[in-house]
Amino acid sequence: MNIHDFHVQGAMIDHHTRCAHYHSSTDIVAIKFRCCQTYYPCYQCHEEETNHSIRVWKKEEFDQKAILCGNCANELTINEYLGRDFCIYCQSAFNPNCQRHYHLYFEMT
Repeated sequence: MNIHDFHVQGAMIDHHTRCAHYHSSTDIVAIKFRCCQTYYPCYQCHEEETNHSIRVWKKEEFDQKAILCGNCANELTINEYLGRDFCIYCQSAFNPNCQRHYHLYFEMT
């Protein structure tokens, strides 16, 4: 599989899921949004392209594959992703600052 097989939506600027909002060398993650079951590079892309509110993944759903590595196109579960700054499959670095946005995607309390 490759990134195109997942039909990632949003303002992507390359085939590694970097978008107009987040495009550093480590911004290579797309997140499947629980509310629409669609991959977007970031919450801003989701807000720009949908007309519904974000629904965060519940803790009991953290075994769901909802993270897409933009380097190797493997899907990670939320548990496999949380707290890591690299892909468990290809070891590509993920932006550690993404942790500041976890609450926008995942139930954290």
